[in-house]
Amino acid sequence: MNTLPDKTTASNPPTWIRRRWPLLVGALVCLSLISAAAYAKWIDNASSDEDIPLFAVKRGPLTINVSLKGTINNRDLVVVKSEVEGRATILTLIAEGTDVKAGKTLIELDPSPLEDALVQQEITVQNANAAFIRARENRQVVISQGESDIAQAELAYQFAQLDHEKYIKGEYPKQVQRAESDITIAKEELQRASDKLTWSRQLAEEGYITQTELLADELALKRSQINRDMSQTELKLLQEFTHPRQLQQLGSDVEQTRKALERAKLRSRANNVQADADLAARKSEHERQITKEEKINEQLKKCTITAPVDGMVVYATTGRGSWRGQAEPLAELQEVHERQALIHLPTTASMKVDVMIPEASLPKVAEDMFVLIKVESLPGKTFVGRVGKIDLMPDQMTSWISPDLTAYRAEIYIEEGTEDMRAGMTCLADIIVAKYSDVLYVPVQSVVRVGRHSIVYVPGDDGPEMRRLKVGLDNNRMIYIIEGLEEGEQVLLDPPLDESVAPEDEDLDDIPDIETPDLPDREEQTPPRTIMTVMGEATAAGVDLSKLQGENRQEYIDTLDGKQRKLVNELIKLFMEAQAEAAGGGEGDQEETTTDKPAGQPGGNRSGEGRSGRRPGGTGRRPGGGGGHGGGGSGGAHD
Repeated sequence: MNTLPDKTTASNPPTWIRRRWPLLVGALVCLSLISAAAYAKWIDNASSDEDIPLFAVKRGPLTINVSLKGTINNRDLVVVKSEVEGRATILTLIAEGTDVKAGKTLIELDPSPLEDALVQQEITVQNANAAFIRARENRQVVISQGESDIAQAELAYQFAQLDHEKYIKGEYPKQVQRAESDITIAKEELQRASDKLTWSRQLAEEGYITQTELLADELALKRSQINRDMSQTELKLLQEFTHPRQLQQLGSDVEQTRKALERAKLRSRANNVQADADLAARKSEHERQITKEEKINEQLKKCTITAPVDGMVVYATTGRGSWRGQAEPLAELQEVHERQALIHLPTTASMKVDVMIPEASLPKVAEDMFVLIKVESLPGKTFVGRVGKIDLMPDQMTSWISPDLTAYRAEIYIEEGTEDMRAGMTCLADIIVAKYSDVLYVPVQSVVRVGRHSIVYVPGDDGPEMRRLKVGLDNNRMIYIIEGLEEGEQVLLDPPLDESVAPEDEDLDDIPDIETPDLPDREEQTPPRTIMTVMGEATAAGVDLSKLQGENRQEYIDTLDGKQRKLVNELIKLFMEAQAEAAGGGEGDQEETTTDKPAGQPGGNRSGEGRSGRRPGGTGRRPGGGGGHGGGGSGGAHD
């Protein structure tokens, strides 16, 4: 039976490799030691070895330029943006490159969400109108009711005053007069009964009347006495009790009805104010809902985007890159957000080049500098332009995406010959910084930094010898030699690194000692959130990181909800902290190796270029580093 061989994997190497692994390791170690010894011997015998790469100092014309990659765009254009709030889906889209007249339909956005909102809003407007009418009629009812209550209270007050006056001037004097009349009559009757009783007694003694008749006259006298006493008592009660009580009661009625009138007036005013406020609120709500309905109608009209001017249709995404690759091209069924740039309509034939200038090259570039432009899709043609505008602040998106790189947006205006150009074409722009007709120059890799000085190595009798130079600008290939070399002298193209790795001891004398602060225990430290962690959370929350770039990024951020915006702000903060930390990490090196020259010259580190092992674009020993972001050397006269 045939046996299949064992499958070889990274974790299960072949048997012959396992057996010979110690031998292979030993061989590699020996080879490394031999190579190191051979290199040391080569350095010691460099003056006699013919294989050392050398360069003869040359004299001649030298052009200092900054080469940058850019994108062709229209210089003067009208930007057509989406004015529909929130997000909307493109239903129809005009073809790119179409020549249109003003008023021509460019894009139709999906109006169905707005149509549904309009139906619901019409119902809301009707309800608000009904509430407004009800509040208006209720106000009239409240006013009428208040007037009735006030009139009734005023009448009650007047009646109370009349009753009080009537009692004082009419009823009370009448009652006193009646009581006094009763007393007078009672006295007269008492006198009459007394006289009658006297005659009756005389007649009874003479036998003219019976004893019964005499008793009747005596009883009549007693009745008259009682009637007199009662009349007197009633007058006393009227004057001492009934009159004061009735006077206070009527006075109280007057006061109570007066206060009731005041309350009725206050209540009426309060009810009127409440009714007015309710009416104003209902009216305001009704007007607000009508305005909202009009706004939805206006938004429906904005779903059809027309050309404001004559021009050729250029999608806003054409030529626009993204940190994750190419930006999503404009297409039908794509969602767009409010104020997102959709279409560019060039108003003139003039073109420009959009470039990003690295921080290291920024000191060399100025506005109105001469530029030579080569378009990749137009081979054999060179166009002329000038630097038109350089942003004062660095591009935030570039710094966010790559904290180690700081770049500034710039526009290069092409002067003529733009008939064959199209927006979105890529090109190479050479910004001419300076042109020397007759100077000395050597390759930039032959110049290294030792302490504060620019150094080259020249062949000597006992090996390579150091020579101090005064250098000028470079074009990332050749560097201008001001002093220190003569034409025809030989310099090492690959100088040794031992002396240039560390600064000279004399440069360290003035550096003060730094006390190390007490750090908290590791258990007390909170694990930091990384950029990748926050980016993952933002993506999971629905944030489209590809849209956090360009001139519309703030508009996109404004459309995010609270959680999404919080993650974006945290991500921006982490990027800024990383950039600040990276920039601050080289301050100690700059104290040792940097002169007062602009960044990008030998001796100046800008944006991390030229730092060994830290950032792209530099080896740590070449003036200006690797240029980064399309090029751009360094340089500046210094010792």
